[in-house]
Amino acid sequence: MEAIESIVKLVIALIPVIGILSGSFVIFYFLKWYFEYKKFLINANLYQPFRIKDFRLLILLISILSIASGIPLTIVFIFVYGISLPVLGGAIPLSIGIGLFVFYIITLKKKFD
Repeated sequence: MEAIESIVKLVIALIPVIGILSGSFVIFYFLKWYFEYKKFLINANLYQPFRIKDFRLLILLISILSIASGIPLTIVFIFVYGISLPVLGGAIPLSIGIGLFVFYIITLKKKFD
């Protein structure tokens, strides 16, 4: 019985290592593929440089998603735990989303194109 328990403990201990290694392989091959893709676009004269307008739309999307996840989390944590430390689990994404939305509004008035 002890042998089975030690094997189970070993397998459980290897799960994070295998996860980190497989995540590293995925990130490495994604970066390799992205580099080859950009190289192909440059060789085919199809590459378009990064635009501020695209970045602003990405910021808007992230802010909307952060606010949409932060409001319900904050409300649920307030109802369950009251005003205490777990409320930060919802208040942090909410405040990040509001900050990014303010950034989007501030940059809306400037002409970047």
